[in-house]
Amino acid sequence: MSKLNSKYLIVGGGIAGVTCVETLAILHPGATLIIITASSLVKNVSNITFYAKTIVKFDVSETEASSLKKIHPNLHIVYDSLRHVDTTHKIAYTDGGIEITFEAICICTGGIPKLISDSKKISRIIGIRDTESVEHFQEKLRNGRRMVVVGNGGIASEIIHAIRGIEKIWVVRDEYISATFVDPGAAEFLQDSVKNYQEKQENTVLRRHIFSEEDKLVSVNKNLKSAALGPDWYRKLENVISSEGKQELEIIYKSEVEYVIEKENTEYPLYVKLSNGKAIECDFVISATGVEPAVNFTWDEEPVFGKDGGIAVNELQQTSIPHVFAAGDVASASWEHSAHWFQLRLWTQARQMGAMAAKAMHAKINKEDVLQDFCFELFTHCTTLFGHRVVLLGKYNGQGLDKKYEILLRVTHGHEYIKFVLQNGKLQGAILIGETDLEEMCENLILDQIDLTPYGDDILNPDIDIDDYFD
Repeated sequence: MSKLNSKYLIVGGGIAGVTCVETLAILHPGATLIIITASSLVKNVSNITFYAKTIVKFDVSETEASSLKKIHPNLHIVYDSLRHVDTTHKIAYTDGGIEITFEAICICTGGIPKLISDSKKISRIIGIRDTESVEHFQEKLRNGRRMVVVGNGGIASEIIHAIRGIEKIWVVRDEYISATFVDPGAAEFLQDSVKNYQEKQENTVLRRHIFSEEDKLVSVNKNLKSAALGPDWYRKLENVISSEGKQELEIIYKSEVEYVIEKENTEYPLYVKLSNGKAIECDFVISATGVEPAVNFTWDEEPVFGKDGGIAVNELQQTSIPHVFAAGDVASASWEHSAHWFQLRLWTQARQMGAMAAKAMHAKINKEDVLQDFCFELFTHCTTLFGHRVVLLGKYNGQGLDKKYEILLRVTHGHEYIKFVLQNGKLQGAILIGETDLEEMCENLILDQIDLTPYGDDILNPDIDIDDYFD
C-alpha cells in the first residue's frame, strides 16, 4: 500500500472540489494538497460575468485534471475513489490501496441521479449524469422513434429543448413545466418557446469544448465514475436526428411513472404505466428526476447528516468533526440561513461552497478567524432555459413567506418576463427572464429592504427608468 501525506485533502473533481483547490492555491500556495478524482476530467469555471455583487454567470468546462497543477505547484492528483475515512487518525484510504494522511479534508463527492425504480434492471431506462451516459443516450437517439422524459428540472428542460427528430412525451409531476426554477406564469412564457423553438432553432458556437469519446480523456479507468456533466452537455445531442422520429411534443402534467416493463414482439420495446392511469409505449425512458448526495464510502466515526441525506455543515462548511469539511451537492446546509438564502443543489452553490470551505480550512490550519462569505446573504442563480436568460433572486417563488406576499408582473411576449415578490412593501425575491438589465437593482432592493410602497405599480412601469433610483 502506497502512502501519501498532505496538509489538505480534497475528494471529488466537480465544481466544488476544483473551486476548493483553486482557492487554496491562492490562500496557501506553499502547502501540500492532494485531490482524489475518479476521472481524468475535472470541472473548470470560465467566462465569469458579474451582473451584480452576488449575481454571477459562468461557463463550466471539462479539462484534464493535470491542468490543475499549473495553478498549484504542490498539488498531487490521485486518480481513484475514496473507500474509507479514519477521522480519528486523519487518514483516507482509496479503492486502489493508497493511504493518505491529512490535516484537513473536504468531501466534494457531489450527487448521484435519482432514478426511477425499474432502472437497474432495464437498460432502456437512462439516467443522464456523466459523459458515458450521454454517449449511451446518443446511441438510443439515433434509432429512436419515441421517448419518455421523466422530470421537471434543468436536465429534463434541456433535453426537451435540444432534441429534434423524435417524438417526445414529457412526464412532470407538477402543474407546469420547469417547476424547479420558475412559477406557472414564467412556465407559460417559456412554453411558448417550447412550441416555437423548432422554427427558430440554430446551432450556436460554444466557447467551451465538449469532450467526446475521441478525446480519450473520459475515464482513466472504465470502472471509475466519470465526472458530472457541464451545463452544455446537451449540445452533443442537437445534431443527432432520428430519420424515423416525429417532430412532436406531448406534456403530461401531475403524473409520475408507476412502473416500466419490457415487451417482446411489439412495436415499441417499453411499456410505461403512469400514476394517472395512462399507458405509453416507447423506445426508451430518460430519468431526470434530480440528484441525491453521494456518500459512497465508510467512516470510523460518521459526522452528523442532514434530513436530505447530505453531510450536515455549518456556515463555514465544517461538519460535526472539526477537521472534516464538505461542499457542493454532498453537503447539507445546516446553519441558520439568512432571510433571503436557501439551499438548492446547483452549479452556483457548489462553487460558492467550495470557495468557502477552502477559506475555512486555511483559517483552521493557520488558527485564524474567518467569516462566512457575503454570497450566502442572497440566493442567486443565473441559467438559460429554452434559449432565454433566467436570473433567480431571493425567495423568487415566495419560499417561506406563508403565502403572505404580493406579486408584481411585467410580461412582454417572447421578450421578457419580470416577477417581483413583495412582502410589506419590500422586495423579497424576483424572477428575471430575458435581457432585463434589472439584476443589480433587484439585488440592492432585496439586500437593503427598501420600502417600495410609495412607488406602487410604477416599480415595473416600462415607461419609467426605475433602476436609476436604486442602483
